Amino acid sequence: MLSTLLHQDDIIHRIIPTPGYDELIAASEDAVKNNELRTLIMLNIGGLLDLTTHDWFGNAGSRLKIHVIDSIRPINLANYYEAPDVFVWDDGSVEKAHESRKSFEITFTAPEIESDSEDDSDLGSDDEVEHHEEEEEEDEDTYGERDFTSGKRRSMDNGDKPSKRRRISRDRSGRISREEYKSHEDTVKAYYKGGTTHGQSAAASIYILATVLERVDNDLLWLAIMGLTYQYITSRISREYYDTQQAIYDDEVSRLNPLSLDGALTSLNSDDASVRASDELRFMLFRHWTLYDAMFHSSYVASKLGIWKERGRKRLTGLLAKIGFSIGQTQQPYAHMDMDLKRDLVQKLNDVAPEYGLVELSYPSFMRCFGYRSQPLSAADAVEGISALLDAAGGVRIDVEIEGGRNGGEWFGGGRAWQANSGRDSGKKKKEDEKREQSQTIVADGGQSNVSKELHITNRDELVSKRSSWWIQNFWTAYDALNDIGALREALSLAMALHRAIIRQGTSIIDKQDIKTMAGYRVVVLSQGPDLALFTHPSILLRLALWLVDALRDHMPAVVNGSKAKRRSLPFVVACLNEVTETYMVVGFTAALEFGDVRKNEFTRTFVSARKLCRAELRHTSFDATVLELPQKDLRVFLDALCEGPHEDF
Repeated sequence: MLSTLLHQDDIIHRIIPTPGYDELIAASEDAVKNNELRTLIMLNIGGLLDLTTHDWFGNAGSRLKIHVIDSIRPINLANYYEAPDVFVWDDGSVEKAHESRKSFEITFTAPEIESDSEDDSDLGSDDEVEHHEEEEEEDEDTYGERDFTSGKRRSMDNGDKPSKRRRISRDRSGRISREEYKSHEDTVKAYYKGGTTHGQSAAASIYILATVLERVDNDLLWLAIMGLTYQYITSRISREYYDTQQAIYDDEVSRLNPLSLDGALTSLNSDDASVRASDELRFMLFRHWTLYDAMFHSSYVASKLGIWKERGRKRLTGLLAKIGFSIGQTQQPYAHMDMDLKRDLVQKLNDVAPEYGLVELSYPSFMRCFGYRSQPLSAADAVEGISALLDAAGGVRIDVEIEGGRNGGEWFGGGRAWQANSGRDSGKKKKEDEKREQSQTIVADGGQSNVSKELHITNRDELVSKRSSWWIQNFWTAYDALNDIGALREALSLAMALHRAIIRQGTSIIDKQDIKTMAGYRVVVLSQGPDLALFTHPSILLRLALWLVDALRDHMPAVVNGSKAKRRSLPFVVACLNEVTETYMVVGFTAALEFGDVRKNEFTRTFVSARKLCRAELRHTSFDATVLELPQKDLRVFLDALCEGPHEDF
């Protein structure tokens, strides 16, 4: 979206995909050295960092203006109040930050602190400042990131430790008591340690800019809708917030598409690129899958019916039979179903599904037409396709079904190894992939196995170095698919394969009772299985954690508190072993009690507290502080420290 606006004004710019802190450090060093660079725009990164310190962009001086468009909250207070060259694009969250502004400014300037006795006031104040700075150095170690694969240590600057830019005030009129200073310090810490949330998407911020510039069109509107939809289906925002934003986009759709037919399943003409309002069923990719598979792979249906059990699968079959669908009809692709069945599907589901506890089967959404090149595509389906490309277009081997084949595998003609045919230098990439496939031994077990391309890499350093290049390659593949409906529709088969793997792993975890309750957490450790390599990717592992949370939400046991039993949802910790690097990828996710609600993710704080206790070598491979990597030998001591550390009643 932003690139489109810049192209319209003939503004020279460069897009730099940045998967993690190491890449951001390299980019910041290049930006500081580039004297011709005047403006830096950071999308979904940088909000929590103090960007004007020398660790990041402080050495660039006033010539470099930095714009931060980040949906993650909280935002670093230094970027709000102490960085004149940093501009945070805000959605109203700054009002909450204002409550901490006075406390931040007082702790930032390090005023002279009153001593207990008048005689040693000067000495006492100096000692206090020095002691406080020593504590901050300890905090910096706590929040720091140690790359145990290279031995390098990187600072993550988590906001509440601005010692490197601290101004020491010696003005007697600015002296405050220890108690007052401690109170302000606690206020700032509470701001950062309140948990991670998400605000307005970066896509929405850019769309507002396009509106101000009077350049909005269906292309930009569609991308903004995808940004909102991604936040909702990944439980980053609540249903209430989604409905508010959806109503705004609904008005935009009506304004830009006055003649569109809401919910129509076909394009009006070959040039029809309209966006239409529609109701989206909570079935996974149901327009491109069989109805049974779409419902089976839905976390909402899984939660209500318990599909990981034989009884739950029978209930699903019974539900479909009760609404008048034969087994054959539910097993055929949705596109090949009778029109009468598709037309009456929603009404029949609304009549019967409440008997099975399925009371929120749909939500308001949108779809877009692509002329005669493709059937209209829903926002949810488009998000699934783009997310699949970003997660698994390369760097992992995964089998997808060939249209018309059912789980036959490569040897039996029903499946093939996924290969991205779109993106930059796709022809060259395709030839390289074909050559690589010829040199590899293909293992098939009925299409149910996902064999990582990483298996031929036995050196840990080599694998770590390739991760970044794989992510960047996936980024460009997904980026190009945004404007290529053919590539996007091809990606839907990859999304289906990912969801099969997630359901397969999730049901196995539940069946084998691999979910252990440790203190205030539910812990899952994956150390073997055919899909192990797939779940070493943090975004895919996070998808698994989200599915487990959704599936088990209604099955959480009651917790007895005195004479009353109260159901509560415990936070999930999911760890997966990477056999090549001998490390565990760990994700933490805090579940809400009700479907459609969200909770602040407390793992940003609890992971740090656990590291303090165990001194494990943690490494954050992405900008999500609730995702980390640690050595295999340190997992047990880290989990013990996590349980022993301070945590609230979730």
